[in-house]
Amino acid sequence: MKCLAASLSLAAVGLTALGIGSAVAKEVNIYSYRQEFLIRPFLDKFTAKTGIKVNVVFAKKGMAKRIAAEGKNTKADAVLTVDISRLKRHADKGLLQEIDSSLLQKNIPAHFRDPKGQWFGLSKRVRILAVSKDRVKEGTIKRYEDLADPKWKGRICTRKGSHVYNRALLASIIAHNGEQAAEQWAKALVSNLARKPQGNDRAQAKAVYQGLCDVALMNNYYFGKMKFNKKKPVQQKWAKSLRLVFPNQADRGTHINISGAGVTKYAKNKANAVALIEFLSEPEAQFMYAERNYEYPIRSSVKISNEVNSWGKFTGDRLPLGKIADLSPMAQKIIDRVGW
Repeated sequence: MKCLAASLSLAAVGLTALGIGSAVAKEVNIYSYRQEFLIRPFLDKFTAKTGIKVNVVFAKKGMAKRIAAEGKNTKADAVLTVDISRLKRHADKGLLQEIDSSLLQKNIPAHFRDPKGQWFGLSKRVRILAVSKDRVKEGTIKRYEDLADPKWKGRICTRKGSHVYNRALLASIIAHNGEQAAEQWAKALVSNLARKPQGNDRAQAKAVYQGLCDVALMNNYYFGKMKFNKKKPVQQKWAKSLRLVFPNQADRGTHINISGAGVTKYAKNKANAVALIEFLSEPEAQFMYAERNYEYPIRSSVKISNEVNSWGKFTGDRLPLGKIADLSPMAQKIIDRVGW
């Protein structure tokens, strides 16, 4: 009887180790570059639907370095971040694992995900031109390349060229026009600046409103955030002074970057992490990206909010995002050389 009891005890331990007969962990741990208040509504929807609790650690800098240092002991099951270079860096450092999900392959266009399944785009962020309604006639600027025209001398504002948003844009120009042409463009752009690159994208909108410049590079969602900013109503005035231009509609389309996600190499709750990313690719969450954050769904078939839709339809650049990440180091060298 003692031997039988011992055998049953060992069998129970074995079954528990396999997850049979024991409660499967109903949580997932996220390391996020995106602030929690931006993504919490999405996560709460996921929890309500699945019962899986989502724990978030916000890390504005050094996320990849932290996960690498933690190694097998990391608590992160998945990463959420913005900008393709940041996302791909995790894959290149061996911090993500390949995910074979037919749902993600169906929901996310091929040029917005890693061919190996290590990272997936979840929302689109469009690099637009925000121009003065009063001082820039409609139709006078149509392409990113137009920013190099001498007629815009002293009329353009941007944040630093080394910021990931501008570096990704320049990388896309390298991909389409070649390194030499891209450097000539960047040099001419710098010569047309109204002031030294500074501030964030909202600061460029403010400069246009104040008459310091007439044209600014800006991510599309900042316009929505300013337009409906009740805590800082002065930003509503900044937005009201702007007209949005989606560049390069007659050729390659407007430059697009992404927010995205990947499952960490040593995820303890892999299935839950995959389930979360799959949920974020589904219509309910995709609509929320536009409704709450003024971004664009990664899925063109998903209806966008009335506000975002009112900004106008546009054709986006279909350049594979991995190419932009690969060319970002070259873009940074150009930025350094031209003093952007």
